[in-house]
Amino acid sequence: HIDEKDIRIDVMRASGNGGQCVNTTDSAVRLTHYPTGIVVYSQTEKSQLQNKAKAFALLRAKLYDIECQKAHDAEAEARRSQIGTGDRSEKIRTYNFPQGRVTDHRINLTLYKLDKIMDGDIQEIIDACIAADQAAKLAKVVIGKDTRRSSYMFEYSLVAGLTASGADVYLLHVTTTPSVSYVVRTEGFDCGIMISASHNPFYDNGIKVINSMGYKLEASVEEQIEAYIDGKTEELPLAVRENIGRTVDFSAGRNRYIGYLISLPTRSFKNMRVGLDCSNGSASSIAKSVFDALGAKTYVIHNEPDGTNINLNCGSTHIGALQQLVKEKGLDVGFAYDGDADRCLAVDEHGNVVDGDLILYICGKYMKELGQLKDNMIVTTVMSNIGLYKACDREGLSYQKTRVGDKYVFENMMENGYLLGGEQSGHIIFSKHATTGDGILTSLKIMEVLLEKKTTLGTLASEVTIYPQLLENLRVTDKKAVLEHPAVVEAIHKVEEALGTDGRILVRESGTEPLLRVMVEATTQELCKEYVSEVINVMKSVM
Repeated sequence: HIDEKDIRIDVMRASGNGGQCVNTTDSAVRLTHYPTGIVVYSQTEKSQLQNKAKAFALLRAKLYDIECQKAHDAEAEARRSQIGTGDRSEKIRTYNFPQGRVTDHRINLTLYKLDKIMDGDIQEIIDACIAADQAAKLAKVVIGKDTRRSSYMFEYSLVAGLTASGADVYLLHVTTTPSVSYVVRTEGFDCGIMISASHNPFYDNGIKVINSMGYKLEASVEEQIEAYIDGKTEELPLAVRENIGRTVDFSAGRNRYIGYLISLPTRSFKNMRVGLDCSNGSASSIAKSVFDALGAKTYVIHNEPDGTNINLNCGSTHIGALQQLVKEKGLDVGFAYDGDADRCLAVDEHGNVVDGDLILYICGKYMKELGQLKDNMIVTTVMSNIGLYKACDREGLSYQKTRVGDKYVFENMMENGYLLGGEQSGHIIFSKHATTGDGILTSLKIMEVLLEKKTTLGTLASEVTIYPQLLENLRVTDKKAVLEHPAVVEAIHKVEEALGTDGRILVRESGTEPLLRVMVEATTQELCKEYVSEVINVMKSVM
């Protein structure tokens, strides 16, 4: 059985020598199998359906051959491990009585205490075997970084620590967070590390750890790491001699990711005028290459990182420069990324911002029309605009709401098998193609909609009426006590009744700071200010 989610189907004109069907109809079919990278092509039949059936038959045959070879190799390996060849090279241990010596050939251990070993004192051999087994199981880790000056310091420190523990470290150099996730899951790494502080200023930095499936690290594993850092668990032994890890230049991994992105669109971007704001960050080394390869006429700004200008008045958090570029150059569309390029905001042909909510609507409606959305469902967070939900209701799009954070969006998608989700901030996840938000991938999917629908981004976004939204934070000493105070509960309820179906109020605790966040959406900005002030003032009175 071949899962359709693992297949990309491209149709094109048949080419080659003569024939009435050559270069006249889109009868040729190409199938790409994502898990294995196998590509099959058929154009020998006159109809697209016949070529599609033939291509699937070829693909099944190739996959069957792979599975047969795997089974044969596994059987052969099992046989070798159980029977052996009888060769002297397969000796496990030599006991030399005249010299009083025992040698374990598997781990290159020699001890001159044969008498004690024959008396049962074999702990030294056991310990050596355990150490050798652990060394053979040590990790293979891939590391990427953004353009901050401190990222190089973090990279060298991580390499030193990991190789000292016996792990092999592969360096992608400057790249995006989603590229690390892609390389981890397609190249068989045990984990990946991205050095970045995302959309924050250059003087902030941190690390994102990605598990072997390409997902963000599980909370249980994070707790174990924190316990180790805090000295609550036993120190791990350092590798010695030939067991220290290697450091490998792996820029080829980044190039494979670029190739993967280029392979996704089914149409050329020729004649499309596209603006890109790379935020002087990770996208600087990738985005333009992808759009150029697809035929777009690209106009790029903020792609000259110097270590201190990442996110500085640019990118998805300062989108004004891109708006100006699109209007001045008369571009068809613009895309702005953040520091590590895991989020994307767009600008339409008029210079208007198209945020994550609008992107979810545009891509969700398009995927629904193609039958590509399970249960016609998109996954949002509680911060998505009420205008998005009203538009979804009108179009028959279903939606779920999670806590704020792309981590929670992705967890919901994985649990339920949903294919599209994201946040207002531009973290958009297309789970068929990626396991994390991917800004460049998002921009490619928007381009797909524009080209297939033969319309503009402004026209597509105009179908949604975004309600004015105001968010204010209040610093408190006891979040729970203030939030549950009867006067505050009453004030929130009063605003809810006043807004009715023409708005909403959301009050929530910050997950990282002693803050309460009050957000109101209403028909006018003035109403937003009025209702936010009402609730904030009540909160202040009970503190």
